[in-house]
Amino acid sequence: MEKTLVLIKPDAFALHYSGDIIKRYEQEGFRIVAMKLLKMDERLASIHYAEHIGRPYYGDLVGFMTSAPLIALVLEGENAIARIRELHGKTNPAEAADGTIRKLYATNGRRNAVHASDSPESAAREIHIFFNETEILDGEYHVME
Repeated sequence: MEKTLVLIKPDAFALHYSGDIIKRYEQEGFRIVAMKLLKMDERLASIHYAEHIGRPYYGDLVGFMTSAPLIALVLEGENAIARIRELHGKTNPAEAADGTIRKLYATNGRRNAVHASDSPESAAREIHIFFNETEILDGEYHVME
């Protein structure tokens, strides 16, 4: 099973879309193996967005991502990275397919509701920015009756 990092960004959190977005992941068969609510600070943003430092949009990106709480999740499933990116839709919600998370909940290309890792290498790096190994469930879990 493949794991990936997902962030429900400050815009979607502030507009109370988090529950609907999480429900979509569960409906699509993904398993939540880690989840936390946090407020990103500039240090965490500089680690997560290291490849964007120095680009013209970096200041706005950090300002947005540190503006309000967000939800970080690790989701697990078959081909999770590609399937979640498809479920999210194109970065610009105007170009996203109907029914995708960004088409339903994003404001624009910068305030686009969600983030997901784009490769297994990115997922491995990004997951460990937000979670340590003891915070990630491993193996099956079942509710006791």
